[in-house]
Amino acid sequence: MRWAGLLAAAAAIAIAGCGSVHAQQAAGSASPAARTTARSVSSSSVPAGFAATSVTWVSPDEAFVLGTAPCAHAPCTSIARTLNRGASWTAVPAPAVPVGAPGQRGAVWGIRFATPEHGFVFGDGLWETTDGGARWDRVRTPNGMVLSLAVVPGQALALVASCRVESGCPRYGFLASRPLSGGVWTAVANVAAVRLIDPDDLIATQAGVAAVVVATDVIVLRPDQRGRTVNPVPCRASDQAPSVAVTSATGLAILCTGEGYTGHTVKRVYVSDDDGARWRLAGQPSPDGDGGTLAAAAPGQLAIATESAASWLFYSGTAGATWRIANQHNDGGMGWADLGFTTATDGVVVYGPADSDGNATQRPGQLMLTDDAGASWHQVRF
Repeated sequence: MRWAGLLAAAAAIAIAGCGSVHAQQAAGSASPAARTTARSVSSSSVPAGFAATSVTWVSPDEAFVLGTAPCAHAPCTSIARTLNRGASWTAVPAPAVPVGAPGQRGAVWGIRFATPEHGFVFGDGLWETTDGGARWDRVRTPNGMVLSLAVVPGQALALVASCRVESGCPRYGFLASRPLSGGVWTAVANVAAVRLIDPDDLIATQAGVAAVVVATDVIVLRPDQRGRTVNPVPCRASDQAPSVAVTSATGLAILCTGEGYTGHTVKRVYVSDDDGARWRLAGQPSPDGDGGTLAAAAPGQLAIATESAASWLFYSGTAGATWRIANQHNDGGMGWADLGFTTATDGVVVYGPADSDGNATQRPGQLMLTDDAGASWHQVRF
């Protein structure tokens, strides 16, 4: 869900240690001539039983939620919109493609809007609107599934990999960029082994900065500089793919997840105030949960979403030095999506994101908000 980044135009590069990415592999036209119109569904109110899959914010008050609800004629995908931070909701037409679990063929699992008019729905394909959802067009994408997408002023950035629910992802995906107005996708870099658990948040954006883990490095892009900054991550070689968060204009935090045992993993949070040139161990959160997604409201306010036998949200108000459980569901690991913050105090996460058309699997699909930087959370009703 992380938004408010501004990405510099990226040229094709190869990051040391992760091989090369060929620009032609990422090439794809988004010109009007290449588009095919997707059938839209429309309603004046959010359908009964609506369950959220993904959320995107264009201001602290305005959001779009991708989800699904039982319906008579599939696909049952819907989009809900709020102008008052969840106090009330209206329906927006959605592209005619079912929601599904990340990596599921023929499904979508993410939504990102750059402005109230210009947005994307992504997954096994990419749909784009420039009129607030009245019309959705399917546009060409780089080869593979769009696991994560950041829409920022002037640019769209996509993390692409050939993943499958049954077999997971290959060792590397790749990062590609495209002018927000349309055009050819350009390869940026190979990306470290990607995951299908909450892949929406693999690209972190905040404070005018975009960051993503690239093999054993973290790549940082910002609007006031051409090119990019690349520094090694502090994680161990045996660790799982880490989760990075942008904490300030030059600040980063990273969650390294190591040894695991019966629903637990050793977690370490490192922080940096110089784009990752130097890292400092901040603290070790609870080992509960397999891996996790890290997000930052501010340098001193961090949150982690993780799941295993249960689903947990961890909170630190001490820049990662100490942690406590802020929210817990004993649900067998329904999990989370789109953990992020829109201001220094306001944040959002989707609990138990819907992963089937019409929510046939009956997942919670709840939108949860925080008003205190992640210290406490409450459910929002549609």
